[in-house]
Amino acid sequence: MSTEYKDMNLGIDRMLLAINAMGDPCKKIPAIHIAGTNGKGSIAAFINSVLSLVNIKTGVTTSPHLVDWVERICINKTQIPKEEFQSLSRALAPIVEKYSLTPFECVIAIALKYFTLKEVELLILEVGLGGRLDATTAHNYRPIIAFGAIGLDHCEYLGDSLEKIATEKAAVITSKSVVITAAQDNIVKRILEETALKQQAVIHWVDPLPSDWELGLSGAIQKENAAVAKGVLESLKNIGWSISREQIREGFSLAKWPGRLQATTWKGLPIVVDGAHNPNAAKQLSIERDAWTNQENGVIWILGIQIKKDMIGILQKLIREKDLVWLVPVPYQQSWSKDQILSFCPEYKTQIKEAFSVEEVLSALKKQDRWPSPPPIITGSLYLIGNLFQRQLLISQKGRNRELN
Repeated sequence: MSTEYKDMNLGIDRMLLAINAMGDPCKKIPAIHIAGTNGKGSIAAFINSVLSLVNIKTGVTTSPHLVDWVERICINKTQIPKEEFQSLSRALAPIVEKYSLTPFECVIAIALKYFTLKEVELLILEVGLGGRLDATTAHNYRPIIAFGAIGLDHCEYLGDSLEKIATEKAAVITSKSVVITAAQDNIVKRILEETALKQQAVIHWVDPLPSDWELGLSGAIQKENAAVAKGVLESLKNIGWSISREQIREGFSLAKWPGRLQATTWKGLPIVVDGAHNPNAAKQLSIERDAWTNQENGVIWILGIQIKKDMIGILQKLIREKDLVWLVPVPYQQSWSKDQILSFCPEYKTQIKEAFSVEEVLSALKKQDRWPSPPPIITGSLYLIGNLFQRQLLISQKGRNRELN
């Protein structure tokens, strides 16, 4: 299983047949289903942090991973041991082959089997890239649905308009479920409300948390993601769990989710990484930028963008007049080159440089008189960031991003 969307073939029938052949694992276990375009992982991290704190045994699936596939399957904050992942993968191989499961579907199958064996009480299922046809929707018992921000991404699979994408994602809403979402685009809002009405679901629109909430994840957008998580946790009382406001506060302060506005170092020098890989996420990163010390003098972006991503939308949201962009390839992925970008966006001619690797850029920056302030931001792809962590090029920093403030 080498790449995220290898052999991509969206469709729910294969997964339903495979789960049935497996004996319908986790059939009676309720799931919190998390959909959307951006913020899904952060919402899952906030919820999981609280559930771990109050000792509710929870099986969690997330995607993508940064370094290893086992990151995608956790019980509370403990990843599935590699040996068990491999053992279950071998055991399920005949079913995977019979029903031609994709790598993502295979991981969901392994997760459901593992969670059944470990007798979890609750599930957190983060959708992959879809909604209606996503493998996670094959689990029928999903009484709570959470939405992160819905925007344009994965258009090659989900549709080329916000309306089409929102329709696909809204289709995860189950009959008589509770739906929690923060503010959405008006088109998205209409589709979510229409779908909820058809499904006799109750939809709760939540406002960002106030500033006195301490969050373990950096960035203004996390006030929205945490508000969605709070709404989800409060809705658990409908299925038998009551969690206090104090427990939610404490859990949120302890939340961790790597690769998202994360402070790291390279050779002792500060670097910030963020997995923004679509225009919505780039817009949010640009909003964060306004609070950074010295940002008005320009920011150095180290940018890797897969060829299938909306490069123009990302650059338009991120790049300002005094900024400098170092373009690097995303390892093992087809990526935008400088020449390709300038053929579409000649206005960036004086701002874009190109390098073979992140190390080449950092070494060049280190030779200058002083290290940039704010520190360089590596973004555009979680694959790029995951590769840097995998090669231990970057060291994660504890605590908040003090370098930016």
